[in-house]
Amino acid sequence: DLMRSSAQLARSYGVRLHTHVAETLDEEEFCLERYGCRPVQYAADLGWVGEDVSYAHGIYLNDEEIGLLAETGTGVAHCPTSNMLLGSGIAPVRKMLREGVKVGLAVDGSASNDSSHMLAEARMAMLLQRVKEGPQALGAREVLEMATLGGAQLLGREDIGSLEVGKAADLMAIDVNRLEYAGAGDLVAAAVFCAPAKVDFSMVDGRLVVKKGRLTTMDMEPIIARHNEIAREMLT
Repeated sequence: DLMRSSAQLARSYGVRLHTHVAETLDEEEFCLERYGCRPVQYAADLGWVGEDVSYAHGIYLNDEEIGLLAETGTGVAHCPTSNMLLGSGIAPVRKMLREGVKVGLAVDGSASNDSSHMLAEARMAMLLQRVKEGPQALGAREVLEMATLGGAQLLGREDIGSLEVGKAADLMAIDVNRLEYAGAGDLVAAAVFCAPAKVDFSMVDGRLVVKKGRLTTMDMEPIIARHNEIAREMLT
C-alpha cells in the first residue's frame, strides 16, 4: 500500500519515482516467496513503471522484464562500483541498451562506493560489461553518453546532458599534460580508459565550481579535518 500510494502521490505532484529493484538474488527469492512474482513484476503491479520511473541496479532482469522496461520507458541507473563492492552481480547493460531501455550511470551511496567519482564509474561500467560480454560490449563514448545524456533521460531533463544552445552550461576539463595521459591519441577514450583523474575545471549551469583542481565554492581543509574528527569519534 505504501509503494502504491507513493506512486500516486508523486504523480499528483508531477515528480518522478525512483527505487532500487533487482539488485540481489535474495531480493528475488523474497519476492517470489512473499508475493509470488519477481521484483520487476511486483513493482509493475504497484504502478512503478513508466517514463517517470527509474530503478537503481537492475542486475537480475530476464528478457521479458527488459522488454517491459523498454516498452514502458522505465529507466535503469547502473551502479557498477557498488555492484562489485557488494558482490551483487553484473547488470545486463549491453542487452538493455540493445533493447532500447534508458540507462544512466550512478554511484549508489557512500556505504557502497568510497569515491563517488563519475569518471571512475564510467570506466568500471565499461570494463565490467567487457568481463560479461567481451571486448566489444561497451565503448568509452557509450559510457560517457550513459553518464551524461543517459542520466538526463532518467531525470526527465531536456536542459542538461549535452552542450547545446539553450541547455545548461555544464562542462568539465582535464589537463592532459600529465603522466596518466602520456601517449594518448584519442583523448575522449583516454578519459575513460586511463586512470581516473580529478578534473581541473568544472562548471555547473555556467557557475565555475572547480578551478585548477580546487573547489571554488568552499574551503575544503576544515571540512576534511572535521570529517576525520567525526570518523575517529565513531570508531572509539
